[in-house]
Amino acid sequence: MEGVSLIALVLGSLAVTAVCRRLRMSPTLVLVVVGIAVSFIPGIPDFQIDPDVVLLLVLTPLLYSAALDSSYLGFRANLRPISLLAVGLVIFSTAVIGLAAWWLIPGLPLPAALVLGAVVAPPDAVAAIAVGRRLGLPRRVMTVLAGESLVNDATALTLFRVAMAAAAGASISLLSGLAMFLFAAVGGVLIGLAVAWVVHWIRVRLNDPPIESALGLVVPFAVYLIAEEAHSSGLLAVVAAGLYLGYRAPETGFATRLQDDAVWRASDTVLESVVFALIGLQLTNVVREVGAIGPLVVTGAILTAVTVLARVVWVYPATYLPRLLPAIRRGDPFPNWRTPAVISWAGMRGVVSLAAAFAITPGVPYRDQLVFLAFFITVGTLLLHGLTLPWLIRKLGVRGEETQADALAEAQAQHAAGRAAVARLDELAEGTDAQVAQHSVQKLRYMAQLRSNTSWERLGRPAEETGESPTSAYRRLRREMVAAERETFVQYRDDGRIDDEVLRRVLRELDLEEAMLSRED
Repeated sequence: MEGVSLIALVLGSLAVTAVCRRLRMSPTLVLVVVGIAVSFIPGIPDFQIDPDVVLLLVLTPLLYSAALDSSYLGFRANLRPISLLAVGLVIFSTAVIGLAAWWLIPGLPLPAALVLGAVVAPPDAVAAIAVGRRLGLPRRVMTVLAGESLVNDATALTLFRVAMAAAAGASISLLSGLAMFLFAAVGGVLIGLAVAWVVHWIRVRLNDPPIESALGLVVPFAVYLIAEEAHSSGLLAVVAAGLYLGYRAPETGFATRLQDDAVWRASDTVLESVVFALIGLQLTNVVREVGAIGPLVVTGAILTAVTVLARVVWVYPATYLPRLLPAIRRGDPFPNWRTPAVISWAGMRGVVSLAAAFAITPGVPYRDQLVFLAFFITVGTLLLHGLTLPWLIRKLGVRGEETQADALAEAQAQHAAGRAAVARLDELAEGTDAQVAQHSVQKLRYMAQLRSNTSWERLGRPAEETGESPTSAYRRLRREMVAAERETFVQYRDDGRIDDEVLRRVLRELDLEEAMLSRED
């Protein structure tokens, strides 16, 4: 029965996500609301969140996939704002929320209050990044938000362990807590980079795309477990490994990159859908455990406001104070106030907060109340920020201006690449049979010129004004030809004139060509 329930959860989550994407709605918010509604239906099984399972089987692959898709150069260039958010803001939020909870809940010990602060300190930027990508936020804002989401979970979980130890009665000084944090961070990064270097060394020598992709699937789990066994941060190790392997991905084969991209996109969709549905499904469990929730609702609303305001209070000084130093200001001038406004409002909490909440040991005072408050703050920030962030971005007009610059840079790079390709073609054609070379070289020159023209055409006026460009016409016509070829091959298979194995081979060739043709102009 449990297996059937799990399959139903996955399929239901994917169905909601598919409908939301078709309607151009945010799947994150809808999944949470649907999960809450479904949790009240009689007979619905309890989907308890196991913290260890969530961290290993959900958060680890999501972080790894996000790191693979992130820009190492962008991460390095924005290390200061990312660190201020992913480390500084998490520590600040833990302290502020913990002190507020300690003041609001009579009898709650300060270490237990700080446990709650650490639980809800890290935002989950999945929803914010999806909104920002759809509305065209500046690339630097997207890079900072993505970098924050990659690192802040590790910071919060390290603080959570320190606070948990203190709440359980262990004697921990500020110095020992800092040493624990530094050891976990540095050790995690070093382990992640070491394992990633070994994996990359193996992959580039295998020349076996299925095995390379299979090895890539194992990496995040292996890295996490190795780092945790060494009492370091498994999450930071996963992030470091993902950034390294993503940066080195061009050194692998094209088939490996195509497979990896497809596998991780599919897994991200499944995991993100299930995670946010699970958040909503926890409502009845959390309420049942805590009992009377009346007074806690008021406390939860106040702590949600504190959580939201703590981010705003931190982001503006963290944005402007470092730039008072001339050395920083020369290379990074003061931004418009609208940019930190958007960043400060991208504070939705997510599954990490719930996983940490359910990991609070029974020996911690007021455990059930802390779990309920963590759930309240998580859902509250998801709905508040998720519903208002798109409106805020549109209202403030914070949009990226990189499109034209990117198109120019791509056209220049494509032009240089085309010249290099033609030069290499001329070298190879010298020792080839003249008649064969003339036909092949002419065709290859045309393809190189076509790719170069495509990049330059993006710099011109839109097709609505100028009509269809030659390259667009070529792609449209060739796609129709590919569709006709595909239908013919399928008909031959259905008639028994070719085998399925032959069909799969030729369809893969056509699919790869169509993928290249379908690149947006």
